[in-house]
Formats: sequence, C-alpha cells, structure tokens
Amino acid sequence: MLYYLFNYLDKLDLPGARMFQYISFRSSLAVIISLLIALIIGKKIIKYLRKKQIGETIRDLGLEGQMQKKGTPTMGGIIILISILVPTILFCDLMNVYVILMLVTTIWLGFIGFLDDYIKVFKKDKKGLHGKFKILGQITLGIIVGLTFHFSPQVVVREKFPTPVVQQQPEEINNVQKDVPIKAVHVARELKSTSTTIPFIKNHEFHYIRLIGFLGKNANKWVWLVIVIVVTLIITTISNGANITDGLDGLASGTSAIIGVTLAILAYVSGNSIYANYLNIMYLPNTGELVIFSSAFIGAIVGFMWYNTYPAQVFMGDTGSLAIGGIISVFAILIRKELLIPVLCGIFLLENFSVILQVSYFKYTRKKYGEGRRIFLMAPLHHHYQMKGYPEAKIVTRFWIVGIILAVLTIVTLKTR
Repeated sequence: MLYYLFNYLDKLDLPGARMFQYISFRSSLAVIISLLIALIIGKKIIKYLRKKQIGETIRDLGLEGQMQKKGTPTMGGIIILISILVPTILFCDLMNVYVILMLVTTIWLGFIGFLDDYIKVFKKDKKGLHGKFKILGQITLGIIVGLTFHFSPQVVVREKFPTPVVQQQPEEINNVQKDVPIKAVHVARELKSTSTTIPFIKNHEFHYIRLIGFLGKNANKWVWLVIVIVVTLIITTISNGANITDGLDGLASGTSAIIGVTLAILAYVSGNSIYANYLNIMYLPNTGELVIFSSAFIGAIVGFMWYNTYPAQVFMGDTGSLAIGGIISVFAILIRKELLIPVLCGIFLLENFSVILQVSYFKYTRKKYGEGRRIFLMAPLHHHYQMKGYPEAKIVTRFWIVGIILAVLTIVTLKTR
C-alpha cells in the first residue's frame, strides 16, 4: 500500500518519495517493521492464549523437562503470520505475481495449520486435522503454484543468445577487399523457460522438459504436469519437515531464520542483473520484490524467537510450522533454487527421513522377527539426542550450527562448477 502511495507522491516530486523505488530501502523497512510487530503483538497474544488456556497438551515420553512444557501457549504461529503479512502488504508491489504466490502460500498453509491446532486445543482431539486433509491442502497449493509458475507471463527468465553481427566494412587494401568478419554477440531476451538452477554443473542449469524428452514434440505440451508434480512434492516434503522439526524450543524457528537469510541472498543476486551476470546464474526479472518478502519473513521469525527460545513462552504450533515450510519451499521454487533444497533444508529433510526410517524399520522387523526394533532411541532425530542425555539447549544450538554450515555450502555452490 505504501509502495503505491509513495509512487504517486514521487510523481508529485515529493522529496524522498523516490526512496521507495529501492528494494534495499523497502527490505530494511520490512525487516524492522516485522520484527517490531512480532515483539509488540507477541506479548499480547501470549497473554491472551494463557488467559484462554490455549496450551500445549503433551504426552509423557519420558524426556527430561518435557512435562514442564505442558500448558505452554501454542498457536503462536499467528504472531509469525501477522508479522509477515503486514510489512509485505505495506512495502511490496502487490501486482507482482511472485508476491501474490507468497501471500497465497502464507495464508493457505497458515489456515490449514490453524485448523489443525484448533481441533487439537478446542476439540480436545490430539490427532488434530486428519492427515489426508493436510496432504490435500498441500497438493492443492502445489497445483496452484505449479500452474501459475508455468503459465504466468510474468514468470520469465532472461537468457543470452548468440546473434551474428557483421562488423563495419574494412578499408580496401591494394584495391582488394578482404572478407568481412562476422562476430557473435549475446543478445538478452526474456522468455518462458523450464530451466532451474542445479549445483556443481558448469552452466548451473537443468531443464525439466528433459525429463520427458522421450515424448518428442509433445514434451512442450506436457511439461506443465512435470512441474506441478515436482512443486507439489517439494511443498509437501518441506512443510512436513518443518512441522516435524518443531519439537524443541527454538529449533524450527532458528533453523528457518538461517534458511530465510540464505534465500534472501539468493533472491537478491538472482534478481539483480549485475550480480547474476557476475555469478553466471539465471537472471530472473521481477523477483526483486521477493527480497522484501524474505526480509519480512526473517524479521518475523527472529521476533518470534524472542519468545520461543529456551525456555519457550509460546510454541508456534502447526499454524506456524506448516506455513514456514511452505514459504521456504515455494520461495526456493520461485527463484529456481529448489534443487538446492537438499543442502539448504538438510535439517528438515534429516528430521523427516529419521521418522520415515524409524517407522519403516520398526514395521519391517516386527513382521520379520515378531517384535519391532528401532534405529534411533526415539524419532525424530532431536528426540534421539534427548534420550541420550543431551541438554535441550545444546541440541538446538548444534542444529543451528549445522544449519549455518549448510547455508554457507548452498551459497558456495553458486561459484562451484
């Protein structure tokens, strides 16, 4: 809203109004405002949740300090959602398709998570929203994002194409004219593309259409389906991974903040023609607005951590964790860095994989030996270390350190061929 207001004021030559044209300025405002909103409303929301006795119901798993968390206010993800949405609406170009998709993702998965928390807290059903409805919601979002990503005219890539150009006619030497040299120059064009960034490859590009290259001329007709499937799988995996990671004070929020900073850097260099050219990566027009959204995301998460770090005054619940996972996955897809997710979101994937591995192995051994056996003392992985006697704060801090290492590796891949 303020973006449009100051654009209008700039036309009236109001001093300073042009500042709103700069992404760096609006990003700075977004991170500050989102942080302040989280700090200010966080305290009030926590007070309200306590008053209404909207607390976490915890099953005794025998973990140290676990039962002390019983009754801690949950659904704190509302703090994160408000802190993201307000600065985004104030400082972003709301006609930008990338911003629209991020707003839809935030509200959509935030609502699904809210329903899950509501059923758990108010309906006293520990299972919450049935798993099939969560998956259905994630698949629906995947279809929306995938189709928009593929068909929207705003979602383009600027690529360079060699074009032969005849040089200026040389002078005649001894009445004999030499051959006119032809020089190839690169002309940039914006076009629809199925390309994405892939690490450790010279040109850093992979085209999804290659996956169905066997269809020949029909590949262009059906590539949208490949994109929708890939997008849906990524959204489902990462949103559930963030949900599973939210098991210790500050673990999911701290890890998400690290990922958010990394995505902001990737979005900035991808949306800046100078840096994109220097790093030899795809230049993505119109993605600069995503830097502002990511700044709001970072400020909201850091502000929420003020109340969520050990010992937590509030839990984000599924309201926050599902939305965070969806935001991260869709953001990575829009800046065409989704193939970097296995590195960047390694914590989420490891937590997710530990649960899948534990359950699969337990079922296999129960069928084969008559009794279920376990790989980990408890899944997900952070509970395994709790069972081994590690203090909660130490586990969280070490996971953060691993997250920082993975974030650095992700950025390094931009220059690794």
